Amino acid sequence: MTTPDDAAQRAQLNALARGLRDLHKQLLHIETQYFGAVGSPLELLQLVTNHPHFAWLQKLSGLMAQIDERLDEPETIAAADALVFRRAVEALIGPSEQGDMEFRAKYNALLHDAPEVVMAHGAVRQLLAAIGTAPAA
Repeated sequence: MTTPDDAAQRAQLNALARGLRDLHKQLLHIETQYFGAVGSPLELLQLVTNHPHFAWLQKLSGLMAQIDERLDEPETIAAADALVFRRAVEALIGPSEQGDMEFRAKYNALLHDAPEVVMAHGAVRQLLAAIGTAPAA
């Protein structure tokens, strides 16, 4: 049975998943430009999953997959569950001090290079701010 808290947490995680997909898309777009000409979408998929130039993005891809998998599970999602995902995302994109500094270095470089990444980052940060908070009564 779905509770109001479960519905609220699912809505927040769904919104976060969409925001992360957009952020990931923007990061891929910029990294592809830096990499050089890529042929078909299949070639891009092969590069993203196998080429060292794109390997750093796999951490974000994996986290996105974990969120999607959790949303597919029927068990109730509590605020504490959603907060785990918030902290995991913050470990990658900030502002967590205990974050993944290797990922963060590459990420921050793209933040400085691409306004579209800045916009997607801002949208994700807004979504993160609401996660783990009590739902409105």
